[in-house]
Amino acid sequence: MHTKEEKLAAFGRLLDVMDTLREKCPWDRKQTNESLRANTIEETYELSDALLSGDADEIKKELGDVLLHIVFYAKIGSEKEQFDIADVCNALCDKLIFRHPHVYPPAETGQKAKADTEGEVLQQWEQLKTREKDGNKRVLSGVPKSLPALIKAYRIQDKARGVGFDWEQREQVWDKVKEEVAEFEAEVGAMDADRAEAEFGDVLFSLVNAARLYHINPDNALERTNRKFIRRFTYLEEHTIRQGRKLTDMTLSEMDAIWEEAKALDE
Repeated sequence: MHTKEEKLAAFGRLLDVMDTLREKCPWDRKQTNESLRANTIEETYELSDALLSGDADEIKKELGDVLLHIVFYAKIGSEKEQFDIADVCNALCDKLIFRHPHVYPPAETGQKAKADTEGEVLQQWEQLKTREKDGNKRVLSGVPKSLPALIKAYRIQDKARGVGFDWEQREQVWDKVKEEVAEFEAEVGAMDADRAEAEFGDVLFSLVNAARLYHINPDNALERTNRKFIRRFTYLEEHTIRQGRKLTDMTLSEMDAIWEEAKALDE
């Protein structure tokens, strides 16, 4: 691993490269916050894929791509005389110090706050966010509107938990899940599409709540199932191709038999 001096030198090199590209490359010179935004979202998802794969080389590569965008936005900010990368780093450090009074004693008291468990730290974090200058004035105002719905549900519930709005016992959530499933089934039976959609949303929200309470990330869990289904379905498709057949020509029982073979490979 590199020394702190080597890490600082590498970051300085990145800033120098960004300055040069912004000056001499037609594409880099043309970019704006708006033009980069979509690419930033794509790079974030590519990093997410790399993290799920556990491939260290891919993680390193995708982290670099995300870092490039951070440096790029800071460069644009400096050109507009709004902020530069030092402002970005200092603002982040100030925020981290303020939100960790159990590590950095507040100047006004000189004493570290008490937060001995992960839960206490998270609850303190959410409470401090509402006290920050220019911070979130409402508990849920910090949840980005553009988050994917599954992740957004998890964040909403987690933030509510941070201020004590949660089940007293996590087992109580199962009554809510059963209640929502029953209401969904009733609306499906009544053939009311609009109300069925609303109730299905409630089912999903309650299941996300259950996942959170049992320390399961619902997005990771669903992606794990997505990948498993893709793996098994691809096995089915390739097996069929080797037989010189098409999936559309097979019976469901034939497909099920090959599907079971694919399942056995996962066990």
